[in-house]
Amino acid sequence: MLLNWLSRRLTAYLSKEISRHSIRTSTWGAMVNTLQPGDVLLVEGNTRISVAIKYLTQSTWSHAALYLGPDAGLGVSDDGEAHVLVEADLEHGIRPLPLCYYRHAHTRICRPVGLSDKDLRTLAEYAFSRLGHQYDMKNVFDLARYLWSTPPVPTRYRHKLLAFGSGDPTRAICSTFIAEGFQQLRYPILPVVKTLPANDPDCAGCVHERFRVRHHSLFTPRDFDASPYFRIIKPTIEGVFDYRAIAWEDG
Repeated sequence: MLLNWLSRRLTAYLSKEISRHSIRTSTWGAMVNTLQPGDVLLVEGNTRISVAIKYLTQSTWSHAALYLGPDAGLGVSDDGEAHVLVEADLEHGIRPLPLCYYRHAHTRICRPVGLSDKDLRTLAEYAFSRLGHQYDMKNVFDLARYLWSTPPVPTRYRHKLLAFGSGDPTRAICSTFIAEGFQQLRYPILPVVKTLPANDPDCAGCVHERFRVRHHSLFTPRDFDASPYFRIIKPTIEGVFDYRAIAWEDG
């Protein structure tokens, strides 16, 4: 009972928005027209927990959501907006929500390459199966210890602090939930790559690479941005863009 009370109080504290506003980097219409099912939408975030995640990962991005699109059957919001995203939220657990929730946020689109319709169905089925699961509060308690303005954590250890977690399969944080979905497709994010001898008698120095899956609990939002296997999509220049048409204000 006491632990549940502490969890609720900590959740409310960490979910509180702070008075900082990020810079939107594309128009609303451009983002709507650019997103495709399977995209990972990274969000800068403006809550206390966002500050902690950005500090520990040394990244702009504190949150990640999976875009499945208006035809995914995720339902609609109270305002009648189609749910097109699935995310792991601190207060509400894994939930669907409309894109307009991040209308004014600083975002980045990370797109997997070459997914088939079957892959997208598998990814959607996975996301549906996780709806209602809870956020990993063990991870949140770990994060809460590092919310000082200048926590005494050496840079080389900060990323590892986000990999604690409870290990409970019904609990997740935003990036681990999405990483597990892509791992079900065996789609790489940041795998461990081993270089082994090719054992080719005609090429003594030849090598080949073998990939090993990293556990999904080790992934943070920045890893989708850093991954060489996700294309970075910028809505502003995906359509017709002519820098000569920009109306500059002199002075």
